[in-house]
Amino acid sequence: MLIDHNLKGHALVFFGAIARQGWLDIVPIRFITFAEMDLSIDSDDRVVWRIAQENQMILLTANRSMKGKDSLEQVMREENTPASLPIITIGNADRLLNDSEYRGRCVESLIEVVLDIDSYRGARRIFIP
Repeated sequence: MLIDHNLKGHALVFFGAIARQGWLDIVPIRFITFAEMDLSIDSDDRVVWRIAQENQMILLTANRSMKGKDSLEQVMREENTPASLPIITIGNADRLLNDSEYRGRCVESLIEVVLDIDSYRGARRIFIP
């Protein structure tokens, strides 16, 4: 998973919840930051999407743009193929941090996608939970 730059703190909490539920023993999930991929935090959505796809990573985000020629929505419309990995968008990032029940539902949704990733290829964007 490529973690959007604005989710670094959220990702720690989310990854901790995944680990506590024992999923890391079953599913090899890694959270990779922009810094680890040498991506600038101001990279446009087209660059981020391409890096994620080229490296077979699911982008985990909460607020990528839906307007403009390089918005995530436009990039997916232009470049998505049946083999493309989906973008997972957390519906409410603040609730992820502050609501353990919501966080648990997000974990369940994420694991469902990861376990059956081939069924989700080409889906563009998946909102969780």
